[in-house]
Amino acid sequence: MFIVLFGILLLAWVGGFLMFHVSSALIHLLLLFAVISLVAHLFRRNTAS
Repeated sequence: MFIVLFGILLLAWVGGFLMFHVSSALIHLLLLFAVISLVAHLFRRNTAS
């Protein structure tokens, strides 16, 4: 789930940064949330086997 969220947020960041030339700090929050979701996925243990 976190990998999918990471992918969606990363694509939204790239799309907003390249297509719309948005230079505000808000578009970089998408990148921050994407990295946080990736880190949460990496450090989260799967309890179901």
